[in-house]
Amino acid sequence: MQVTFELPEDIARHFAADSQGLSRATLEALAIEGVRSGKLASGQVRRLLGFSTRVEVDGFLKAHGVYLPLTVEDVDRDAKLSRDFREQWL
Repeated sequence: MQVTFELPEDIARHFAADSQGLSRATLEALAIEGVRSGKLASGQVRRLLGFSTRVEVDGFLKAHGVYLPLTVEDVDRDAKLSRDFREQWL
């Protein structure tokens, strides 16, 4: 989908030096707000911004002060997975 919107000229000029600047800044802002509002999951952000891994998404979000919510169950599941993985290699 293509989205078009109006910007004041002085603001648009700030992004004009980099031909992809405005498009990228818009996508990043959409991704950040999407996660903050709960409308986007990290996998959707990965696709939207073209990241290869979840780690890249996590780094991007943390750099912008956005942290994915974790539950006790998430931590327990990750800890179990880590233990299982460690035991497999011992």
